[in-house]
Parts: sequence; C-alpha cells; structure tokens
Amino acid sequence: MMKDDSSWMDISVPLRNGMVHYPGDPEVRISRTQDIAKGDAVNVTSLSLGAHSGTHIDAPLHFLNNGISIDRMPIDAVNGLARVISITDEVSIKVAELEANAIAQGEILLFKTRNSALWHHRRFQENYVYLSTAAVAYLIYKGIRAVGIDYLSVGGFNKNEKEAHDTLLRASIWIIESLDLSSVEAGTYELLCLPLRLDGAEAAPARAILRPISPRPSSHQG
Repeated sequence: MMKDDSSWMDISVPLRNGMVHYPGDPEVRISRTQDIAKGDAVNVTSLSLGAHSGTHIDAPLHFLNNGISIDRMPIDAVNGLARVISITDEVSIKVAELEANAIAQGEILLFKTRNSALWHHRRFQENYVYLSTAAVAYLIYKGIRAVGIDYLSVGGFNKNEKEAHDTLLRASIWIIESLDLSSVEAGTYELLCLPLRLDGAEAAPARAILRPISPRPSSHQG
C-alpha cells in the first residue's frame, strides 16, 4: 500500500505483468510497444488483462444477465465515508464479528483480513478469508451500500462464491475486490474508488484511495 504527503493512502493492488489472478481469468500482460531506449520517439505501453484484474469493482451484470453494467454504476455507490473493519477469523467472515461492529444502514464496509498479506505470493492462494453465506445475509439485512475485501473474491474458492456474489448483487450491494489493506488501521475514512468506464462490462479495474477522517476539535467554553 502506498501513502502520499496529502494523507491519502493508495489501497489498490498495482497491476503488474504476470501478477496473481483468479484461476480461469486472463493473465495480466504489460509490455512496451514503443520504447525511447530502443530508438522510438515515445514510450507506449500495451495492456492485456481481464476486467477482474487487480483491484476492481464487480457490477450486478457479473452474475445477473440483466444486471447493471459497470459504466452505469452510480458514482456514490462506492465513494464517500467507508469503514475499515479488522477481521480476526482466519477462515471466513462470520456474523458474530459483524455484530460486534454495530453495522449501520448505508455503510460502505472494507474488510481487512489476513488476506492482505497474501499479495506477497505470486501464485493464487485458495485458502483466503471470504464472506460466509450467513455473513452475506446479515449484511443485506443491515442494508449496507457496498462491500470490499482484500483478495480476489468475496466468496470462498470452491465454496459459496457464486452464492455470495449473486446474493449481494441482487441486493444492489456493489463489490470491491482485491484491496490491499495491510497498512490501514480499522476506522472511518473517506473513500475514492473509480472503475474504468468500460461500456457494457460486468466489472472494471479501479483505483481506490483512503483518507482518514480527522476528528472534530472539541468545543471549549470559558
């Protein structure tokens, strides 16, 4: 995760040649088609990647054939105040930990798990922490706006992946996947997260940044 002098924290996973990707998805291939060092007038980079590469947003169209595509995403769906919640369970996100965090209607929730350390691996890790089916139902019951997680899927690999996505997206809860929250503490932040405007696509890579919400100065009378 990268920080800058303005207190913004970049929680996006950099797109790199050959980076880890979900099994079956296209590999990320980045190459120079023109190179000044080789005598060309300019540097030009060629990209070949899937819509779910690196940090990305899933639109309802991903699992719902008549769902909204990524280019029609309301800007406020994944932008605004967001809460980072630390999850201690090393297997899945369960209702008990969610209940302990007093989740409110309309929140954007970003779950920090042990997954954030998995980005050091170049190969896909099957045993990442995911949202349990009961946790998905609980988040829908609480009426959250969007959910983010720090690996390639909100659902478990060969477990409840289709069900988790389908249920969240049918409830109009937008999904941010592949965040890097390794250096982010639990708390409330300002989130800016914008996907590429891919016409008619079910997802798109995104840049996600956080800025801490400064506590308001206490009033003093006297």
